[in-house]
Amino acid sequence: MLEQRIEQHFIDSADLKYQSAQALSKPIAAAVSAILASVTSGGKVLACGNGGSAADAQHFAAEFVGRFERERPELGAIALTTDSSIVTAIANDYHYDQIFSKQVRALGQSGDVLLAITTSGNSANVLAAIEAAHERDMTVVALTGKGGGKMAQALRETDVHICVPHERTARIQEVHLLTIHCICDGVDTQLLGDQEGN
Repeated sequence: MLEQRIEQHFIDSADLKYQSAQALSKPIAAAVSAILASVTSGGKVLACGNGGSAADAQHFAAEFVGRFERERPELGAIALTTDSSIVTAIANDYHYDQIFSKQVRALGQSGDVLLAITTSGNSANVLAAIEAAHERDMTVVALTGKGGGKMAQALRETDVHICVPHERTARIQEVHLLTIHCICDGVDTQLLGDQEGN
């Protein structure tokens, strides 16, 4: 019984990825272009999210600053989820909804990109970060699911919305991680060219 349930998780995850491939390839390519334009012009990516999405923001930043699969010059990325003193000070002195927006206003510049990750599209602190990014003339790359929630209305035409067509958080997060890997690979391919054998 348990083994069948585990197998079903693998099947459901694979099915969603297969179904999403065509629908998400165009917005993911647009995200690659936006991020590439930023980092090749001296810009950076600020990434944020809550819970599993916070882990995804950190995962993205690690692969950008360090490397993905190939050696290349470091690329600018900061996960806004990682400085516990900043996060707790803002949450305590102001409001939890401002933990990312204050950092975006402090660190973000015109030409930077905000990678905003929320499976529901309704996280108040991520929505506030988008508003702050727009104030700073930044492009937003949004990773959502469940139809995009409130974030779908908060985005501008110049932003990129990658919305996983599913309702279940775990499945959405699995596709978000694949999307992050696609973005990293896409940027590396544009910078370094195709690698033989891939």
